[in-house]
Amino acid sequence: MFYWSLAVEYIKNYAKTKLTYRMDFWIELLSDLLFQGVNLIFILIVFQHTPSLGGWSEAEVIFVYGYFMVPAGIFGAVFNIWNFSERYIVKGEMDRILTRPAYNLYQVLLENLDPPSLFGSLVGLIIMVLGWGDLGLAFSFTDILMLAVFTIGSVMIYAGIFTSLTAISFYSDAPTGILPLMYNISNYGRYPVNIYNKIIRFLLTWLLPFAFVGVIPASYFLEKDHEGLSSLALLTPVVGIVVFAIGLTIWNHGVKRYRGAGS
Repeated sequence: MFYWSLAVEYIKNYAKTKLTYRMDFWIELLSDLLFQGVNLIFILIVFQHTPSLGGWSEAEVIFVYGYFMVPAGIFGAVFNIWNFSERYIVKGEMDRILTRPAYNLYQVLLENLDPPSLFGSLVGLIIMVLGWGDLGLAFSFTDILMLAVFTIGSVMIYAGIFTSLTAISFYSDAPTGILPLMYNISNYGRYPVNIYNKIIRFLLTWLLPFAFVGVIPASYFLEKDHEGLSSLALLTPVVGIVVFAIGLTIWNHGVKRYRGAGS
C-alpha cells in the first residue's frame, strides 16, 4: 500500500504540472503520434515496391507493428529514464533518492513518468483490432489473456535491457551514449526477423531479444510459424523475467558502487 500510495501522489503531481503547462502536454502527445505515424508510413511505402516482405504480407507486417506499439508505449510511459546519467549522477540527485525509504529505482521511475506515451499503446491496439478483421483471424477470450501476458513479458524485456544500460552510469564517470543506439536497434523488432541474416536474427532473438517485443509474440495471433516463431512466442514472459532479473541485478550492484556526487 505504501508503494501504491506513493505512485498515486506522483501521478497527482504530474497531472498538476501538465495542467499548468497544457500546451506542452499536447505538443508532446502530438510529437509521439507523428513519430509513430512516420514509421507506419515507411512500412506502407515499402509495400508499394514489393508484394511481400520475407513471406509476410502488408497487413501482417502492420499487425506486427501494432503489437510492437503496445509494449513500447507502456515502457515509454514508465521507464522514461533517458537522462538518468546527467540528472542523477552528474548533478547528484541520486544522493536525494538514496536518503528516502522507498526502493531507489522505483523512485527514479516515478519521477520520470511519461503518460502521453500510453497513447501509442492505444493506437497500437487499434491497429491490431483493424488488422484482426482484415486478416480474418479467429478471436477468443484466450487471445485477450495471451495479449496481456505477452505485453507484460515484452515490457519486462525492454525494462531489463534499458535498466542494465542505464546502470552503466554507476560504473562510468562519463555519461554514456549507448541508450539512443540501443533504442534504434530495438526498432528492428517490429519487422519479421527472417528478413535479416542469421547473425542479426540470432542477435535480435537471444542476445538482445527485441524480436520478443514485436514479431515473435505477434506471430502467435497471426498463426504464422516462420521458422518456429509462433512456438517461440510462448517464451516471451520467460525471456522477460530473465532479462528483467538481469537488469535489476546490474542496477542493484551499481547502486552499491555509487559514492555520491561530491569530491
